[in-house]
Amino acid sequence: MAKLHIIHGVHTPGFILFFVSLQFPLLLTLSSTCTTQTSYFINCGSSKSLNYSDRVFVGDTSSDSISFTKQSTSTQSSNQFSTVSEIYDTARIFGSPSSQYVLDVNDKGTHIVRLHFLPFASTRNLSEAMFNVSVRGLTLLSDFQIPGGTNSPVVEEFLLSINSNKFILYFSPQGSSFAFINALEVFLVPDGVIPGSAPSVGISGKNSGNYSGIPSQVSRTVYRINVGGDEVTPVYDPLWRSWDPDDNYIYPPNAAKDTAGYGRNLNYQDGSLDRCLPSERVYLTAKEMTASAWPLHPNTTWGFKVSANVPHLVRTHFCDFISPSLNTVHFNLYIYENFAEVIDPYNKEEFREDAVPFHYDYVVQPGSSGLVNMSIGLLSASETTSQQAYLNGLEIMEIIGSWDSHFVPSGGDNQNKHIGLIVGLVSGSIVFLCIFVSAAIFIRKHRKPKRTEISVWSPLPAFGGGSSHGRLTEQSNHDSIVPNFHLGLKIPLAEIHFATNKFDSKLLIGKGGFGNVYRGTLRDGTKVAIKRSELGSGQGFSEFQTEITILSKIRHRHLVSLIGYCAEQSEMILVYEFMEKGSLRDHLYNSDFPYLPWKQRLEICVGAARGLHYLHRGAAGGIIHRDIKSTNILLDENYVAKVADFGLSKSGPLDQSQTHVSTGVKGTFGYLDPEYFKTQQLTEKSDVYSFGVVLLEVLCARPAIVPSLPREEANLADWGIRCIQKGTIEQIVDPVLAGEINPNSLKKYGEVAEKCLQEEDEERPSMGDVLWDLEYALQLQQTAVKRGMYDDSTTDGSSILTLSNVRKLPSFSTDLEEEGVSKEWADSSETSTTGVFSQMKIDEAR
Repeated sequence: MAKLHIIHGVHTPGFILFFVSLQFPLLLTLSSTCTTQTSYFINCGSSKSLNYSDRVFVGDTSSDSISFTKQSTSTQSSNQFSTVSEIYDTARIFGSPSSQYVLDVNDKGTHIVRLHFLPFASTRNLSEAMFNVSVRGLTLLSDFQIPGGTNSPVVEEFLLSINSNKFILYFSPQGSSFAFINALEVFLVPDGVIPGSAPSVGISGKNSGNYSGIPSQVSRTVYRINVGGDEVTPVYDPLWRSWDPDDNYIYPPNAAKDTAGYGRNLNYQDGSLDRCLPSERVYLTAKEMTASAWPLHPNTTWGFKVSANVPHLVRTHFCDFISPSLNTVHFNLYIYENFAEVIDPYNKEEFREDAVPFHYDYVVQPGSSGLVNMSIGLLSASETTSQQAYLNGLEIMEIIGSWDSHFVPSGGDNQNKHIGLIVGLVSGSIVFLCIFVSAAIFIRKHRKPKRTEISVWSPLPAFGGGSSHGRLTEQSNHDSIVPNFHLGLKIPLAEIHFATNKFDSKLLIGKGGFGNVYRGTLRDGTKVAIKRSELGSGQGFSEFQTEITILSKIRHRHLVSLIGYCAEQSEMILVYEFMEKGSLRDHLYNSDFPYLPWKQRLEICVGAARGLHYLHRGAAGGIIHRDIKSTNILLDENYVAKVADFGLSKSGPLDQSQTHVSTGVKGTFGYLDPEYFKTQQLTEKSDVYSFGVVLLEVLCARPAIVPSLPREEANLADWGIRCIQKGTIEQIVDPVLAGEINPNSLKKYGEVAEKCLQEEDEERPSMGDVLWDLEYALQLQQTAVKRGMYDDSTTDGSSILTLSNVRKLPSFSTDLEEEGVSKEWADSSETSTTGVFSQMKIDEAR
């Protein structure tokens, strides 16, 4: 069964809406007492009618009453063994700008509308679709994209009021992409499903007055929770809704127990709306806390991540099947910690029975926290030993903004009458109807939607006038920097706050040129590393853009994966997979970490080389990292190496006709390719040079630059090459590796490093060659046959290498930006600068 899924990388709400004309014969009589006699369900891109969750979904190509842009196409799944309903085996694809459904509406009022998505294998890769969905005056879904590998349907649900006889829904593919949809449904719901107003509550407590005008705005269902019970599928709900268990949202987990009242009869009051709200299964399960839990857990709390600075309609459901007798249970309901409502199931005259369903509505203002916390608690533990508190269900709907629900397409009644008169003189009213419908569709197809076009990576404009992003920008003191693509990777700021406990300093694990790095845990338990830009940092918006652009199109075992990003309230935040063992540099210099054996160091170098080789040759168009260093090689829990930090990367032409990219110099002193520094012509061999420095760093366990050392030793690359060429490489090996290194492996490793560090890039090997040589060095280390140096020596591989007492010194490396050398480096003595960079011999270098 389809479940309601919220995709966290999509901050702007997804949306579904469609309508099938009531004047045409697609009428489905429903047994539910909570719906009108006419409801509509569409199987998109198909001519078949299918049963799904107690409804019949009619193929959109088999009925003349369903109108959509004619340039659209249909596609079918190539998988004949689908594990989900057949309605997800077909889809309608829109490729033209502003594709649309034009829908006739007779029933005015609040409608539930749902949009179903599930990418499948076909002639088109549906996971590549990226598109907007909008209605008049409001963008409902922006740069929407379903991640590849999604195995469950994604269902977006909205409630909105339709007060005109025409409704137009726009599908706008982004760039050269397309839009798709698997299924659509819409039906009128009873008055009161959306309240006219509700108490307004913020983090600081109840605000003055009520929040009014809710039915005139569009609401998006964010959470629908069956508290204390299992998943409830649409077939068991009066309005075909899905309800998720509360296990992932409650804390502490053992503060309350699941309880059920199956077999009880619910005593719905006459005219009660609650008959049409939750499934009976929701009312007959609950989380119950008792006085015995009071000492350890005074309250039971449910926490939810929501959009910051956006009002949310919160509905709590109650049904007392728990009390031993009438009028014995009353308790507190808390919103955050500063608002409490006493819940008394018997405070109304008509509530003189048990098991009477009822609900409370609130509009919660989360502010910048991006969190909604709901709690239940006993009035007093000492009042009576039978004190109890419970909650049956909870719904959270984001109020995303207003739209023009009265809109009637231009060319309305006067044009209709004029055309009708002319056509009627010729063929009568039936022919007129056909021509008018065709003309209306033609007009809509060739009329561009009135919306603000935005450029990629521009500050957020007024996009549709009512989206959550628009309101966020209006309520913030800072402009939101919102990229106009890769929205499938977007993570709301509220999610970041939750993961990092609002950037708790205790979770700070590092600091780089971009900003602070925090350890975090997402709601689903995923451990992540979160990089937060700070004003005045060495890197900024261009690096933020580059990181997302590069990592959104590459995946490799030896490249750190980007999980998502956040660009709200002037924040620039990147979220990566968490690398348990930290950076390679930590294990080379930090005494708090266990030392790395030589074999493990070789395996790490091989892994990093594989990642770089993929960047240079496997990624589309070729990518030059431009900042390879030991801090940008990270290790997971199994010490698998992954290259990280792509903020300075360049997508470059690496073919034979164009061998370099001209660009301002960026990188880190000590790792910087001298030829790139001189010519400002960046090539993949620039990464090879930097990697050569890393190879020496791994061998020697010392920084690339140590200004306090004698001039001939200050620059690791200079010193390492001289030792290799003189045959004294053993003198610079990390002392802790004494006795571990097979001399054959060491000799081969030294040769690889020397090749990488050649001053002219043409003399350096490709990363493919470096990878091959390193794998060979690893094989030499692993060989069971201890032979001499390439069989020309009697030296045994197990012999102890004579190692000098190489000092392990703190790192000294400085980022080089296009505008010049940073202050830290500029403060160094001129003598040190000359000595350290004797290799470069650059006149008037910046």
